[in-house]
Amino acid sequence: MILYDILTKLKHEFSASRKGEERGTWFIYTLVAIIAPFTSSKTSNLLRCIETVFGLSIRKKRYYRFMASPKMPWNRLWHRLWGMIPEPLTEGRLIIAIDDYINPKTGRKIFACDKVFDHAAKMNQSKYPWAQNIVTIGLLKFIKGRWACLPLSYRFYHLQKSIEKVNQRLGKNKIEFETKMGQAVAMITEVAHQMDGLILAVADSWFGNNGLWNPLRDQLGERFHILSRLRSNQNLFDNPAVPDKVHPGRPRKYGRKLGNTASLAYEFRGLGREYSINLYGREQTILAYERVIMLKTLKAPARVVWVFRKTQWVALFSTDLSLSVEQIIEYYGARWKIEAAFKELKQDIGSLETQTRHPQAVTNHLHYCMTAMTVSWIYASRLEKTPERRHAVNGRRHFAFSDVRRSATQAALDDNFVRLFPVAQKSILNSAITALMRMAA
Repeated sequence: MILYDILTKLKHEFSASRKGEERGTWFIYTLVAIIAPFTSSKTSNLLRCIETVFGLSIRKKRYYRFMASPKMPWNRLWHRLWGMIPEPLTEGRLIIAIDDYINPKTGRKIFACDKVFDHAAKMNQSKYPWAQNIVTIGLLKFIKGRWACLPLSYRFYHLQKSIEKVNQRLGKNKIEFETKMGQAVAMITEVAHQMDGLILAVADSWFGNNGLWNPLRDQLGERFHILSRLRSNQNLFDNPAVPDKVHPGRPRKYGRKLGNTASLAYEFRGLGREYSINLYGREQTILAYERVIMLKTLKAPARVVWVFRKTQWVALFSTDLSLSVEQIIEYYGARWKIEAAFKELKQDIGSLETQTRHPQAVTNHLHYCMTAMTVSWIYASRLEKTPERRHAVNGRRHFAFSDVRRSATQAALDDNFVRLFPVAQKSILNSAITALMRMAA
């Protein structure tokens, strides 16, 4: 009944009218079709899955209109979904990962597509692919012995020079230019107003700076903290010394200049100590050194942790001085799960393959895919037993996202699922389809 309970609460966000009931039912089956490892999440494939597996007969034209409907209550659905996350706090904090990714496309006139820079492009790939640039935030949560990233919200980033061309096609719904920092601030503020607890934003060095710190600190106050990575050439300062007697003028904000991050890393390597930390799914012994300093970029004190490897090092910082060295390293290591979520969203769920072009259809489709991912992780966190890993991989003992999808699909194939969300036509499940679903990864 776990999957039934989750989907029923989402269905209640639709209106009680006949059209609302119909949209709610179609919404539920579309989510299940995305979660099921049947095929990619193209609209045509989703309709084929709904008709073949669940026996829901929908005319193609009507379903395509539904997928591009501007009447979907996405704000209410996301707020309800945030409230259904069991125990979202980790040691009293909402750990929110922030990053952006690109979604390459091949067709022209696709909403939010442009020539964007890909810093991770390989030698045989274009550095400026035709793609969508999407800023995303996700909740980092420890589920059944492993970290996971639950998508919470997203924004399409539009290049300022391309907004005028896009606005000509949109008509009344004009797009206003927003920086990536501004989009991240808006999304985190919305989540903070709906969920309780301290906010710890975990980001790489691109987002972990004053552009994110100042506006969120102004809006959320002491409730907001940031955990990120220092650049190698960033200058660090000691805490100001307490004066022996009162001097004229304002007190010093910064102590003596200690040096930049790289020079201090070589200086502190011999002072490091070993810590046992749960990092990347297993217990590891890490050599690290920590010190509380003043960051001139944030104009705030921060705890800096230098993590040393054989020939390399990395410097992490947190404005939350109550975090221990183990917590700082583990939380930043968990940030990688948002990168894994992008891969699962684009390749496992299949949002990379969809070629929808209309702005509303593109927006709705990405909402569907991210909602399906979050529903899957909520389902996994509420299970009594840990999902079994189907495909063994050396060095990986924990279950994968595909195992969660397979478990949710088995629950959706139960006869009681159709009874709870009745359709106009009897389900045509047969042994061949059931066998196909069991074989799918």
